[in-house]
Amino acid sequence: MTVRHTRRAFLSAATMMAAALAATACGSPQDTASGGGDAAAPVKVGLVYSQSGALASYGKQYIEGFKAGLDYATKGTGKVGDRTIELTEVDDAGDPAKAVSAAKDLIGKGAKIIAGSTASGVALQVAPIAAQNKVLFVSGPAATDAVTGANKYTFRSGRQSYQDVVTAKSFIGDPTGKKVVVFAQDGAFGDANEAAVKAVIGGAGATVSSVRAPASASEFTPFASQIKAAKPDLLFVAWAGTTAPAMWQTLDQQGVLSSTTVVTGLDIRASWPTFGAAGSKISFLSHYFDGASDTEAAKAAKAKIPGGTLDLFHPDGFAAAQMVVRAVQEGGDDVDKMIKALEGWTFDGVKGPMTIRADDHALLQPMYQAKLSGSGTTFTAAAQKSLTGDETAPPVTQMKG
Repeated sequence: MTVRHTRRAFLSAATMMAAALAATACGSPQDTASGGGDAAAPVKVGLVYSQSGALASYGKQYIEGFKAGLDYATKGTGKVGDRTIELTEVDDAGDPAKAVSAAKDLIGKGAKIIAGSTASGVALQVAPIAAQNKVLFVSGPAATDAVTGANKYTFRSGRQSYQDVVTAKSFIGDPTGKKVVVFAQDGAFGDANEAAVKAVIGGAGATVSSVRAPASASEFTPFASQIKAAKPDLLFVAWAGTTAPAMWQTLDQQGVLSSTTVVTGLDIRASWPTFGAAGSKISFLSHYFDGASDTEAAKAAKAKIPGGTLDLFHPDGFAAAQMVVRAVQEGGDDVDKMIKALEGWTFDGVKGPMTIRADDHALLQPMYQAKLSGSGTTFTAAAQKSLTGDETAPPVTQMKG
């Protein structure tokens, strides 16, 4: 288990100016925290996320975003009032058992706030630990809907799967009477996506069916033929793994991409070349990509992110830091006050207006329709439409604890 301690104040004139513009929305973190506790003692925050493992690239974006967000929310001081935000980073490698062990260790050492959770399986195991120990938990890129409403101690700084599927639905307008086909691999990932499309788009009036392929499949022509024969109004593709380039090439060659609206999720920039020539023919639902927004927070993040290019999960880390600063500013060391400060809070994040719904802690936020242009290893994403947080809001979930 890799642990790193960070106690740094980031100083940037550009971000300090950006933070000043957003002071009305975010409050002043320089004010003394009102929740009690030692006014000079550091605030211990544990960040448990994937530094290694399958989702390490997601984790890297998350932590870069978090540090940029902390700089922004604290006006470059790294402090709330006179209290330094002391970060302890732990690698869970995407393993729920490691994450739970790390969270317990951090709580035992005095952390009242745990953030991170790159993987959904991790978030679902850490959330109960937060409730048992009465500490604040701010889940990160983990997209599972089950994090929303998990318990009163659990929040999220990223989007959830429902918001992805609602964005996909927006490509066909009124779904009533429309035919939707889900193309996915056999297994839990495919099952989850098919179930989500049936619930969200099917529930809105569409007829949803599926074409499923074995995870080991390498020849996709038979599946392309099935899809064309179904004549869908929308093809929703949920695919993961090294066979993606061959799959997309086959769908393109067999005329699927030109015969219907094909929607899939836009992953991190490094994955874009896997679409090949098909990339420009696909409609993408997007959580975020560089250029999707032009907010003050986005400008501040770009100024701090190495390379100056934002990617899919930078906003999640940035928002998490904004939420941590808000919680400490208003709650001090009192977790109940932290919770009250976050519930119903609206703030300006990288993506734009973000609202934490008080009922179940869903994070209402903009989502995007996007298109890719380019070829080879060089692609550019452009937003075709932005959906508001209200337009993509999931149904209210009963708080479980």
